[in-house]
Amino acid sequence: MVETLYSAVSRGTESLVFQGRVPASQYAAMRAPFQEGDFPGPVKFGYLNVGRVEAGPTELVGRTVFSLYPHQTRFLVPAGALTPVPDEVPPGRAVLAGTVETALNALWDAPPRIGDRIAVVGAGMVGCCVAALLARFPGVRVQLIDVDLARVTVAAALGVAFAHPAQAADGCDLVFHASATQAGLQRSLELLAPEGTVVDLSWYGDRPVTLPLGEFFHSRRLSLRSSQVGAVPPELRGRHTTAARLSLALDLLKDPVFDVLITGESDFDELPQVMAEIATGGLPGLCHRIRYGPA
Repeated sequence: MVETLYSAVSRGTESLVFQGRVPASQYAAMRAPFQEGDFPGPVKFGYLNVGRVEAGPTELVGRTVFSLYPHQTRFLVPAGALTPVPDEVPPGRAVLAGTVETALNALWDAPPRIGDRIAVVGAGMVGCCVAALLARFPGVRVQLIDVDLARVTVAAALGVAFAHPAQAADGCDLVFHASATQAGLQRSLELLAPEGTVVDLSWYGDRPVTLPLGEFFHSRRLSLRSSQVGAVPPELRGRHTTAARLSLALDLLKDPVFDVLITGESDFDELPQVMAEIATGGLPGLCHRIRYGPA
């Protein structure tokens, strides 16, 4: 039995779910681990939950834990679905574990090399987490790219350069795309050097995406590949499990730099209105945290 302390809204995916825009072909693939109800809705959805164990195995009672459980005040889950949060990670920061895990998996899918020129297109939660991890690599040039010029302060806090898409430096060996827009994906391809690769972390729901593959895509021998957190990359599955990957993501959250990604907080009782505002763009920001219990 877990009492929730904080949860967080995964803006992109939860907005698409809220708006009923999950393609019918993806109903099974897009189910959250503890989802109730079926798409298109109504459903209980979410997967960024931090709580305290009230009852269960002795070694877990009283521990702060992360789980892929929806927004709910108290819930019962198998002990194996809980990952202890390190003592050095505040519970309010630990809600980012799922997003850092997504970023970590992307870097496993396309590992940076010393000397690489890398761009991250889209300074949302996922893009910023990718940039934060890339900032740790030696000898790598990293640009965080977004149309929102206010994200320059976030980039500075993360220790990476910032650019508007029109001013971004090209000649990139690797581009991580996380803007969830057709324009962002097209710009990502434009920024590549010959033989470069775009890793697309965006999920577009039911929106079609059109790309100019008749232009420079073939002549420059570019690559476009997907990255999705549902599975560890095949070449690493013999050494890393999804449970170990999540534990590593929580360990990375010992760095207080990630606090810059928490840009809003609301009480649990306000969540219906908050979710509607996020889904319609009326409440911009990065990670919006939901607080349970007294302020």
